[in-house]
Amino acid sequence: MSLTTLATVVDPRHGMRVDATSGSGFTVAMDSVPSGQRPVGPTPRELVLQALAGCTAMDVASILRKKRQVPDSYEISVTAVARDDEHPQAFTRIVVEHRLEGRVEPDAARRSVELSATRYCPVSAMLSSSVTIEHRYLLRRPGRPELSAIVVVTGPQSA
Repeated sequence: MSLTTLATVVDPRHGMRVDATSGSGFTVAMDSVPSGQRPVGPTPRELVLQALAGCTAMDVASILRKKRQVPDSYEISVTAVARDDEHPQAFTRIVVEHRLEGRVEPDAARRSVELSATRYCPVSAMLSSSVTIEHRYLLRRPGRPELSAIVVVTGPQSA
C-alpha cells in the first residue's frame, strides 16, 4: 500500500501556512505562528495527535459495535509531553483517554482499547516505535460508580 500527500507552502516569502492535500483529495491547512497571531490551522504536531485520536476512535467504536456495546457518547482526549529544551521537540509521552458514557461493560471497553492500541491502529503502532503511549479509559454508566483504568502502555520501554 502506498499513500501520497502533496504539501504546498502558501506564501514562501511570508508566514508558515502549508496546505497538504492527500491522495484522496482532502486538504488540510497547517500553520505555526508567533504567539499573539491567529493561525489558520493546527500545527503539524497537533495533527499527529488528531490522527492518533481519529485512528483509535474508529477502531474502538467498530469493536464496541461488534460486541453490541454502543455508548451514548464517546470522546477521546490525547495529551502529549514533548521535549521543549532542544529541537526537534519530539513527543516523549502521550496519554490517550477514551471517555465513554452509557451501558458499556468495562471488559468490553478495556478489550476494545487494548485491541486498537496493540493490533489495529497504524498511527499508534508508528508512534509507539519511539514514544511511550498510555492507553486508558474512563467509563460513566447510569447508576454505577465511574470507572477509570490504564489498559496498556506501548512504546520502546514497554517491551
